[in-house]
Amino acid sequence: MGVDLASKNLLHDKLRFIITVSGVAFAVTLVFVQVGLFMGLLDNASVTIEHLNADLWVTPRNTPNVDFAQTFPDSAVQRVRSVPGVERADNLIVWFMTMALPTGAKEGTLVYAMEEFERWGFPWNVSEGRLADLRRGNYLFLDDSATKRFGEFHVGDYREVVGRRLKIIGRTHDALSFSTTPILFLDLRRAQEMSPDELAGNTTYVLVKLAPGTTPAERETVRAEIARRLPYNDVHTGAEWAAKSRRYWVESTGLGLNLAMTVFLGCLVGIVVVAQTLYTSTMEHIKEFGTVKAIGGSNLDIYRILGKQAAIAAVFGFLLGGLFSWFLRPAMAGIGLKLIISPSLAATVGVGTVLLCLAAAMISFRKVASIDPALVFRA
Repeated sequence: MGVDLASKNLLHDKLRFIITVSGVAFAVTLVFVQVGLFMGLLDNASVTIEHLNADLWVTPRNTPNVDFAQTFPDSAVQRVRSVPGVERADNLIVWFMTMALPTGAKEGTLVYAMEEFERWGFPWNVSEGRLADLRRGNYLFLDDSATKRFGEFHVGDYREVVGRRLKIIGRTHDALSFSTTPILFLDLRRAQEMSPDELAGNTTYVLVKLAPGTTPAERETVRAEIARRLPYNDVHTGAEWAAKSRRYWVESTGLGLNLAMTVFLGCLVGIVVVAQTLYTSTMEHIKEFGTVKAIGGSNLDIYRILGKQAAIAAVFGFLLGGLFSWFLRPAMAGIGLKLIISPSLAATVGVGTVLLCLAAAMISFRKVASIDPALVFRA
């Protein structure tokens, strides 16, 4: 009877029910979009680190994130290679350069330069060209994301980077940076030649792959030995370096505070809409609740009815908001934004929606608890 009364009261005014579900759906969508975009931005901040799949990263001391590197002698890689337990180690340059566009404008670009990209499976989505050809001359690979900033380009086109005319011989996909600066790929020696004042004889990172079967304890031993041989560098695991790069952008840009405020506002909207609807519905059906008490129902029975109403609104609102957020993903991708809705995020938002709606229903509980069963017999 409690479940029937809950559904009947909530669905009695269909327009009000639709408004309630829409309010919850709006709150859910707001949380999904804000958190999803936040996760997408953080994914961009570390996506190259994760796809390079290095066990250890040797970085300049106190480097804040992967994009803002300083230089150190590229001969350091030889010291790393000589450490027992290291299967291979290679230099990686990550550096900002300027590209001249056909329009005459100039734009910044983020260069990733290595000697043998293929050994590291990087970049990971090559749609055109052969990475090995980068070593053959003045060539570059450019990621598709550059189209938004640089305009359309094709394999075979030429671009001028810091005064050097380079031919585009390949395209990649999904190589993104947090700052949205387009990424291009060069041979390591070419990058050093193009910026001799900063890069000649230098690198910005050394990537380390450990021997197969290395245990965590053995990894720490190798790490300590590299740190001993290179006292002016930091040595991070891949996971630590990715987390540090993401943390830099959260702390330095205020993204964390912005996310917290938006989620708070979304939750507030949902609570207010559900609380108002349930309270109004309770007041309109106060005699029905009095009847429940008159026939022996307890406050707990009435609480269950109100809780059921809140749960119904939460479920329908969550499904509608989740569906709308899911269909927003292609639209977001079309304007260069990555909206990540992971299963764990969906589960968290789902549980949170139900709990918040139940909390909103508590506003009506106090009024119902004081109902006099004799109310039903009054004219």
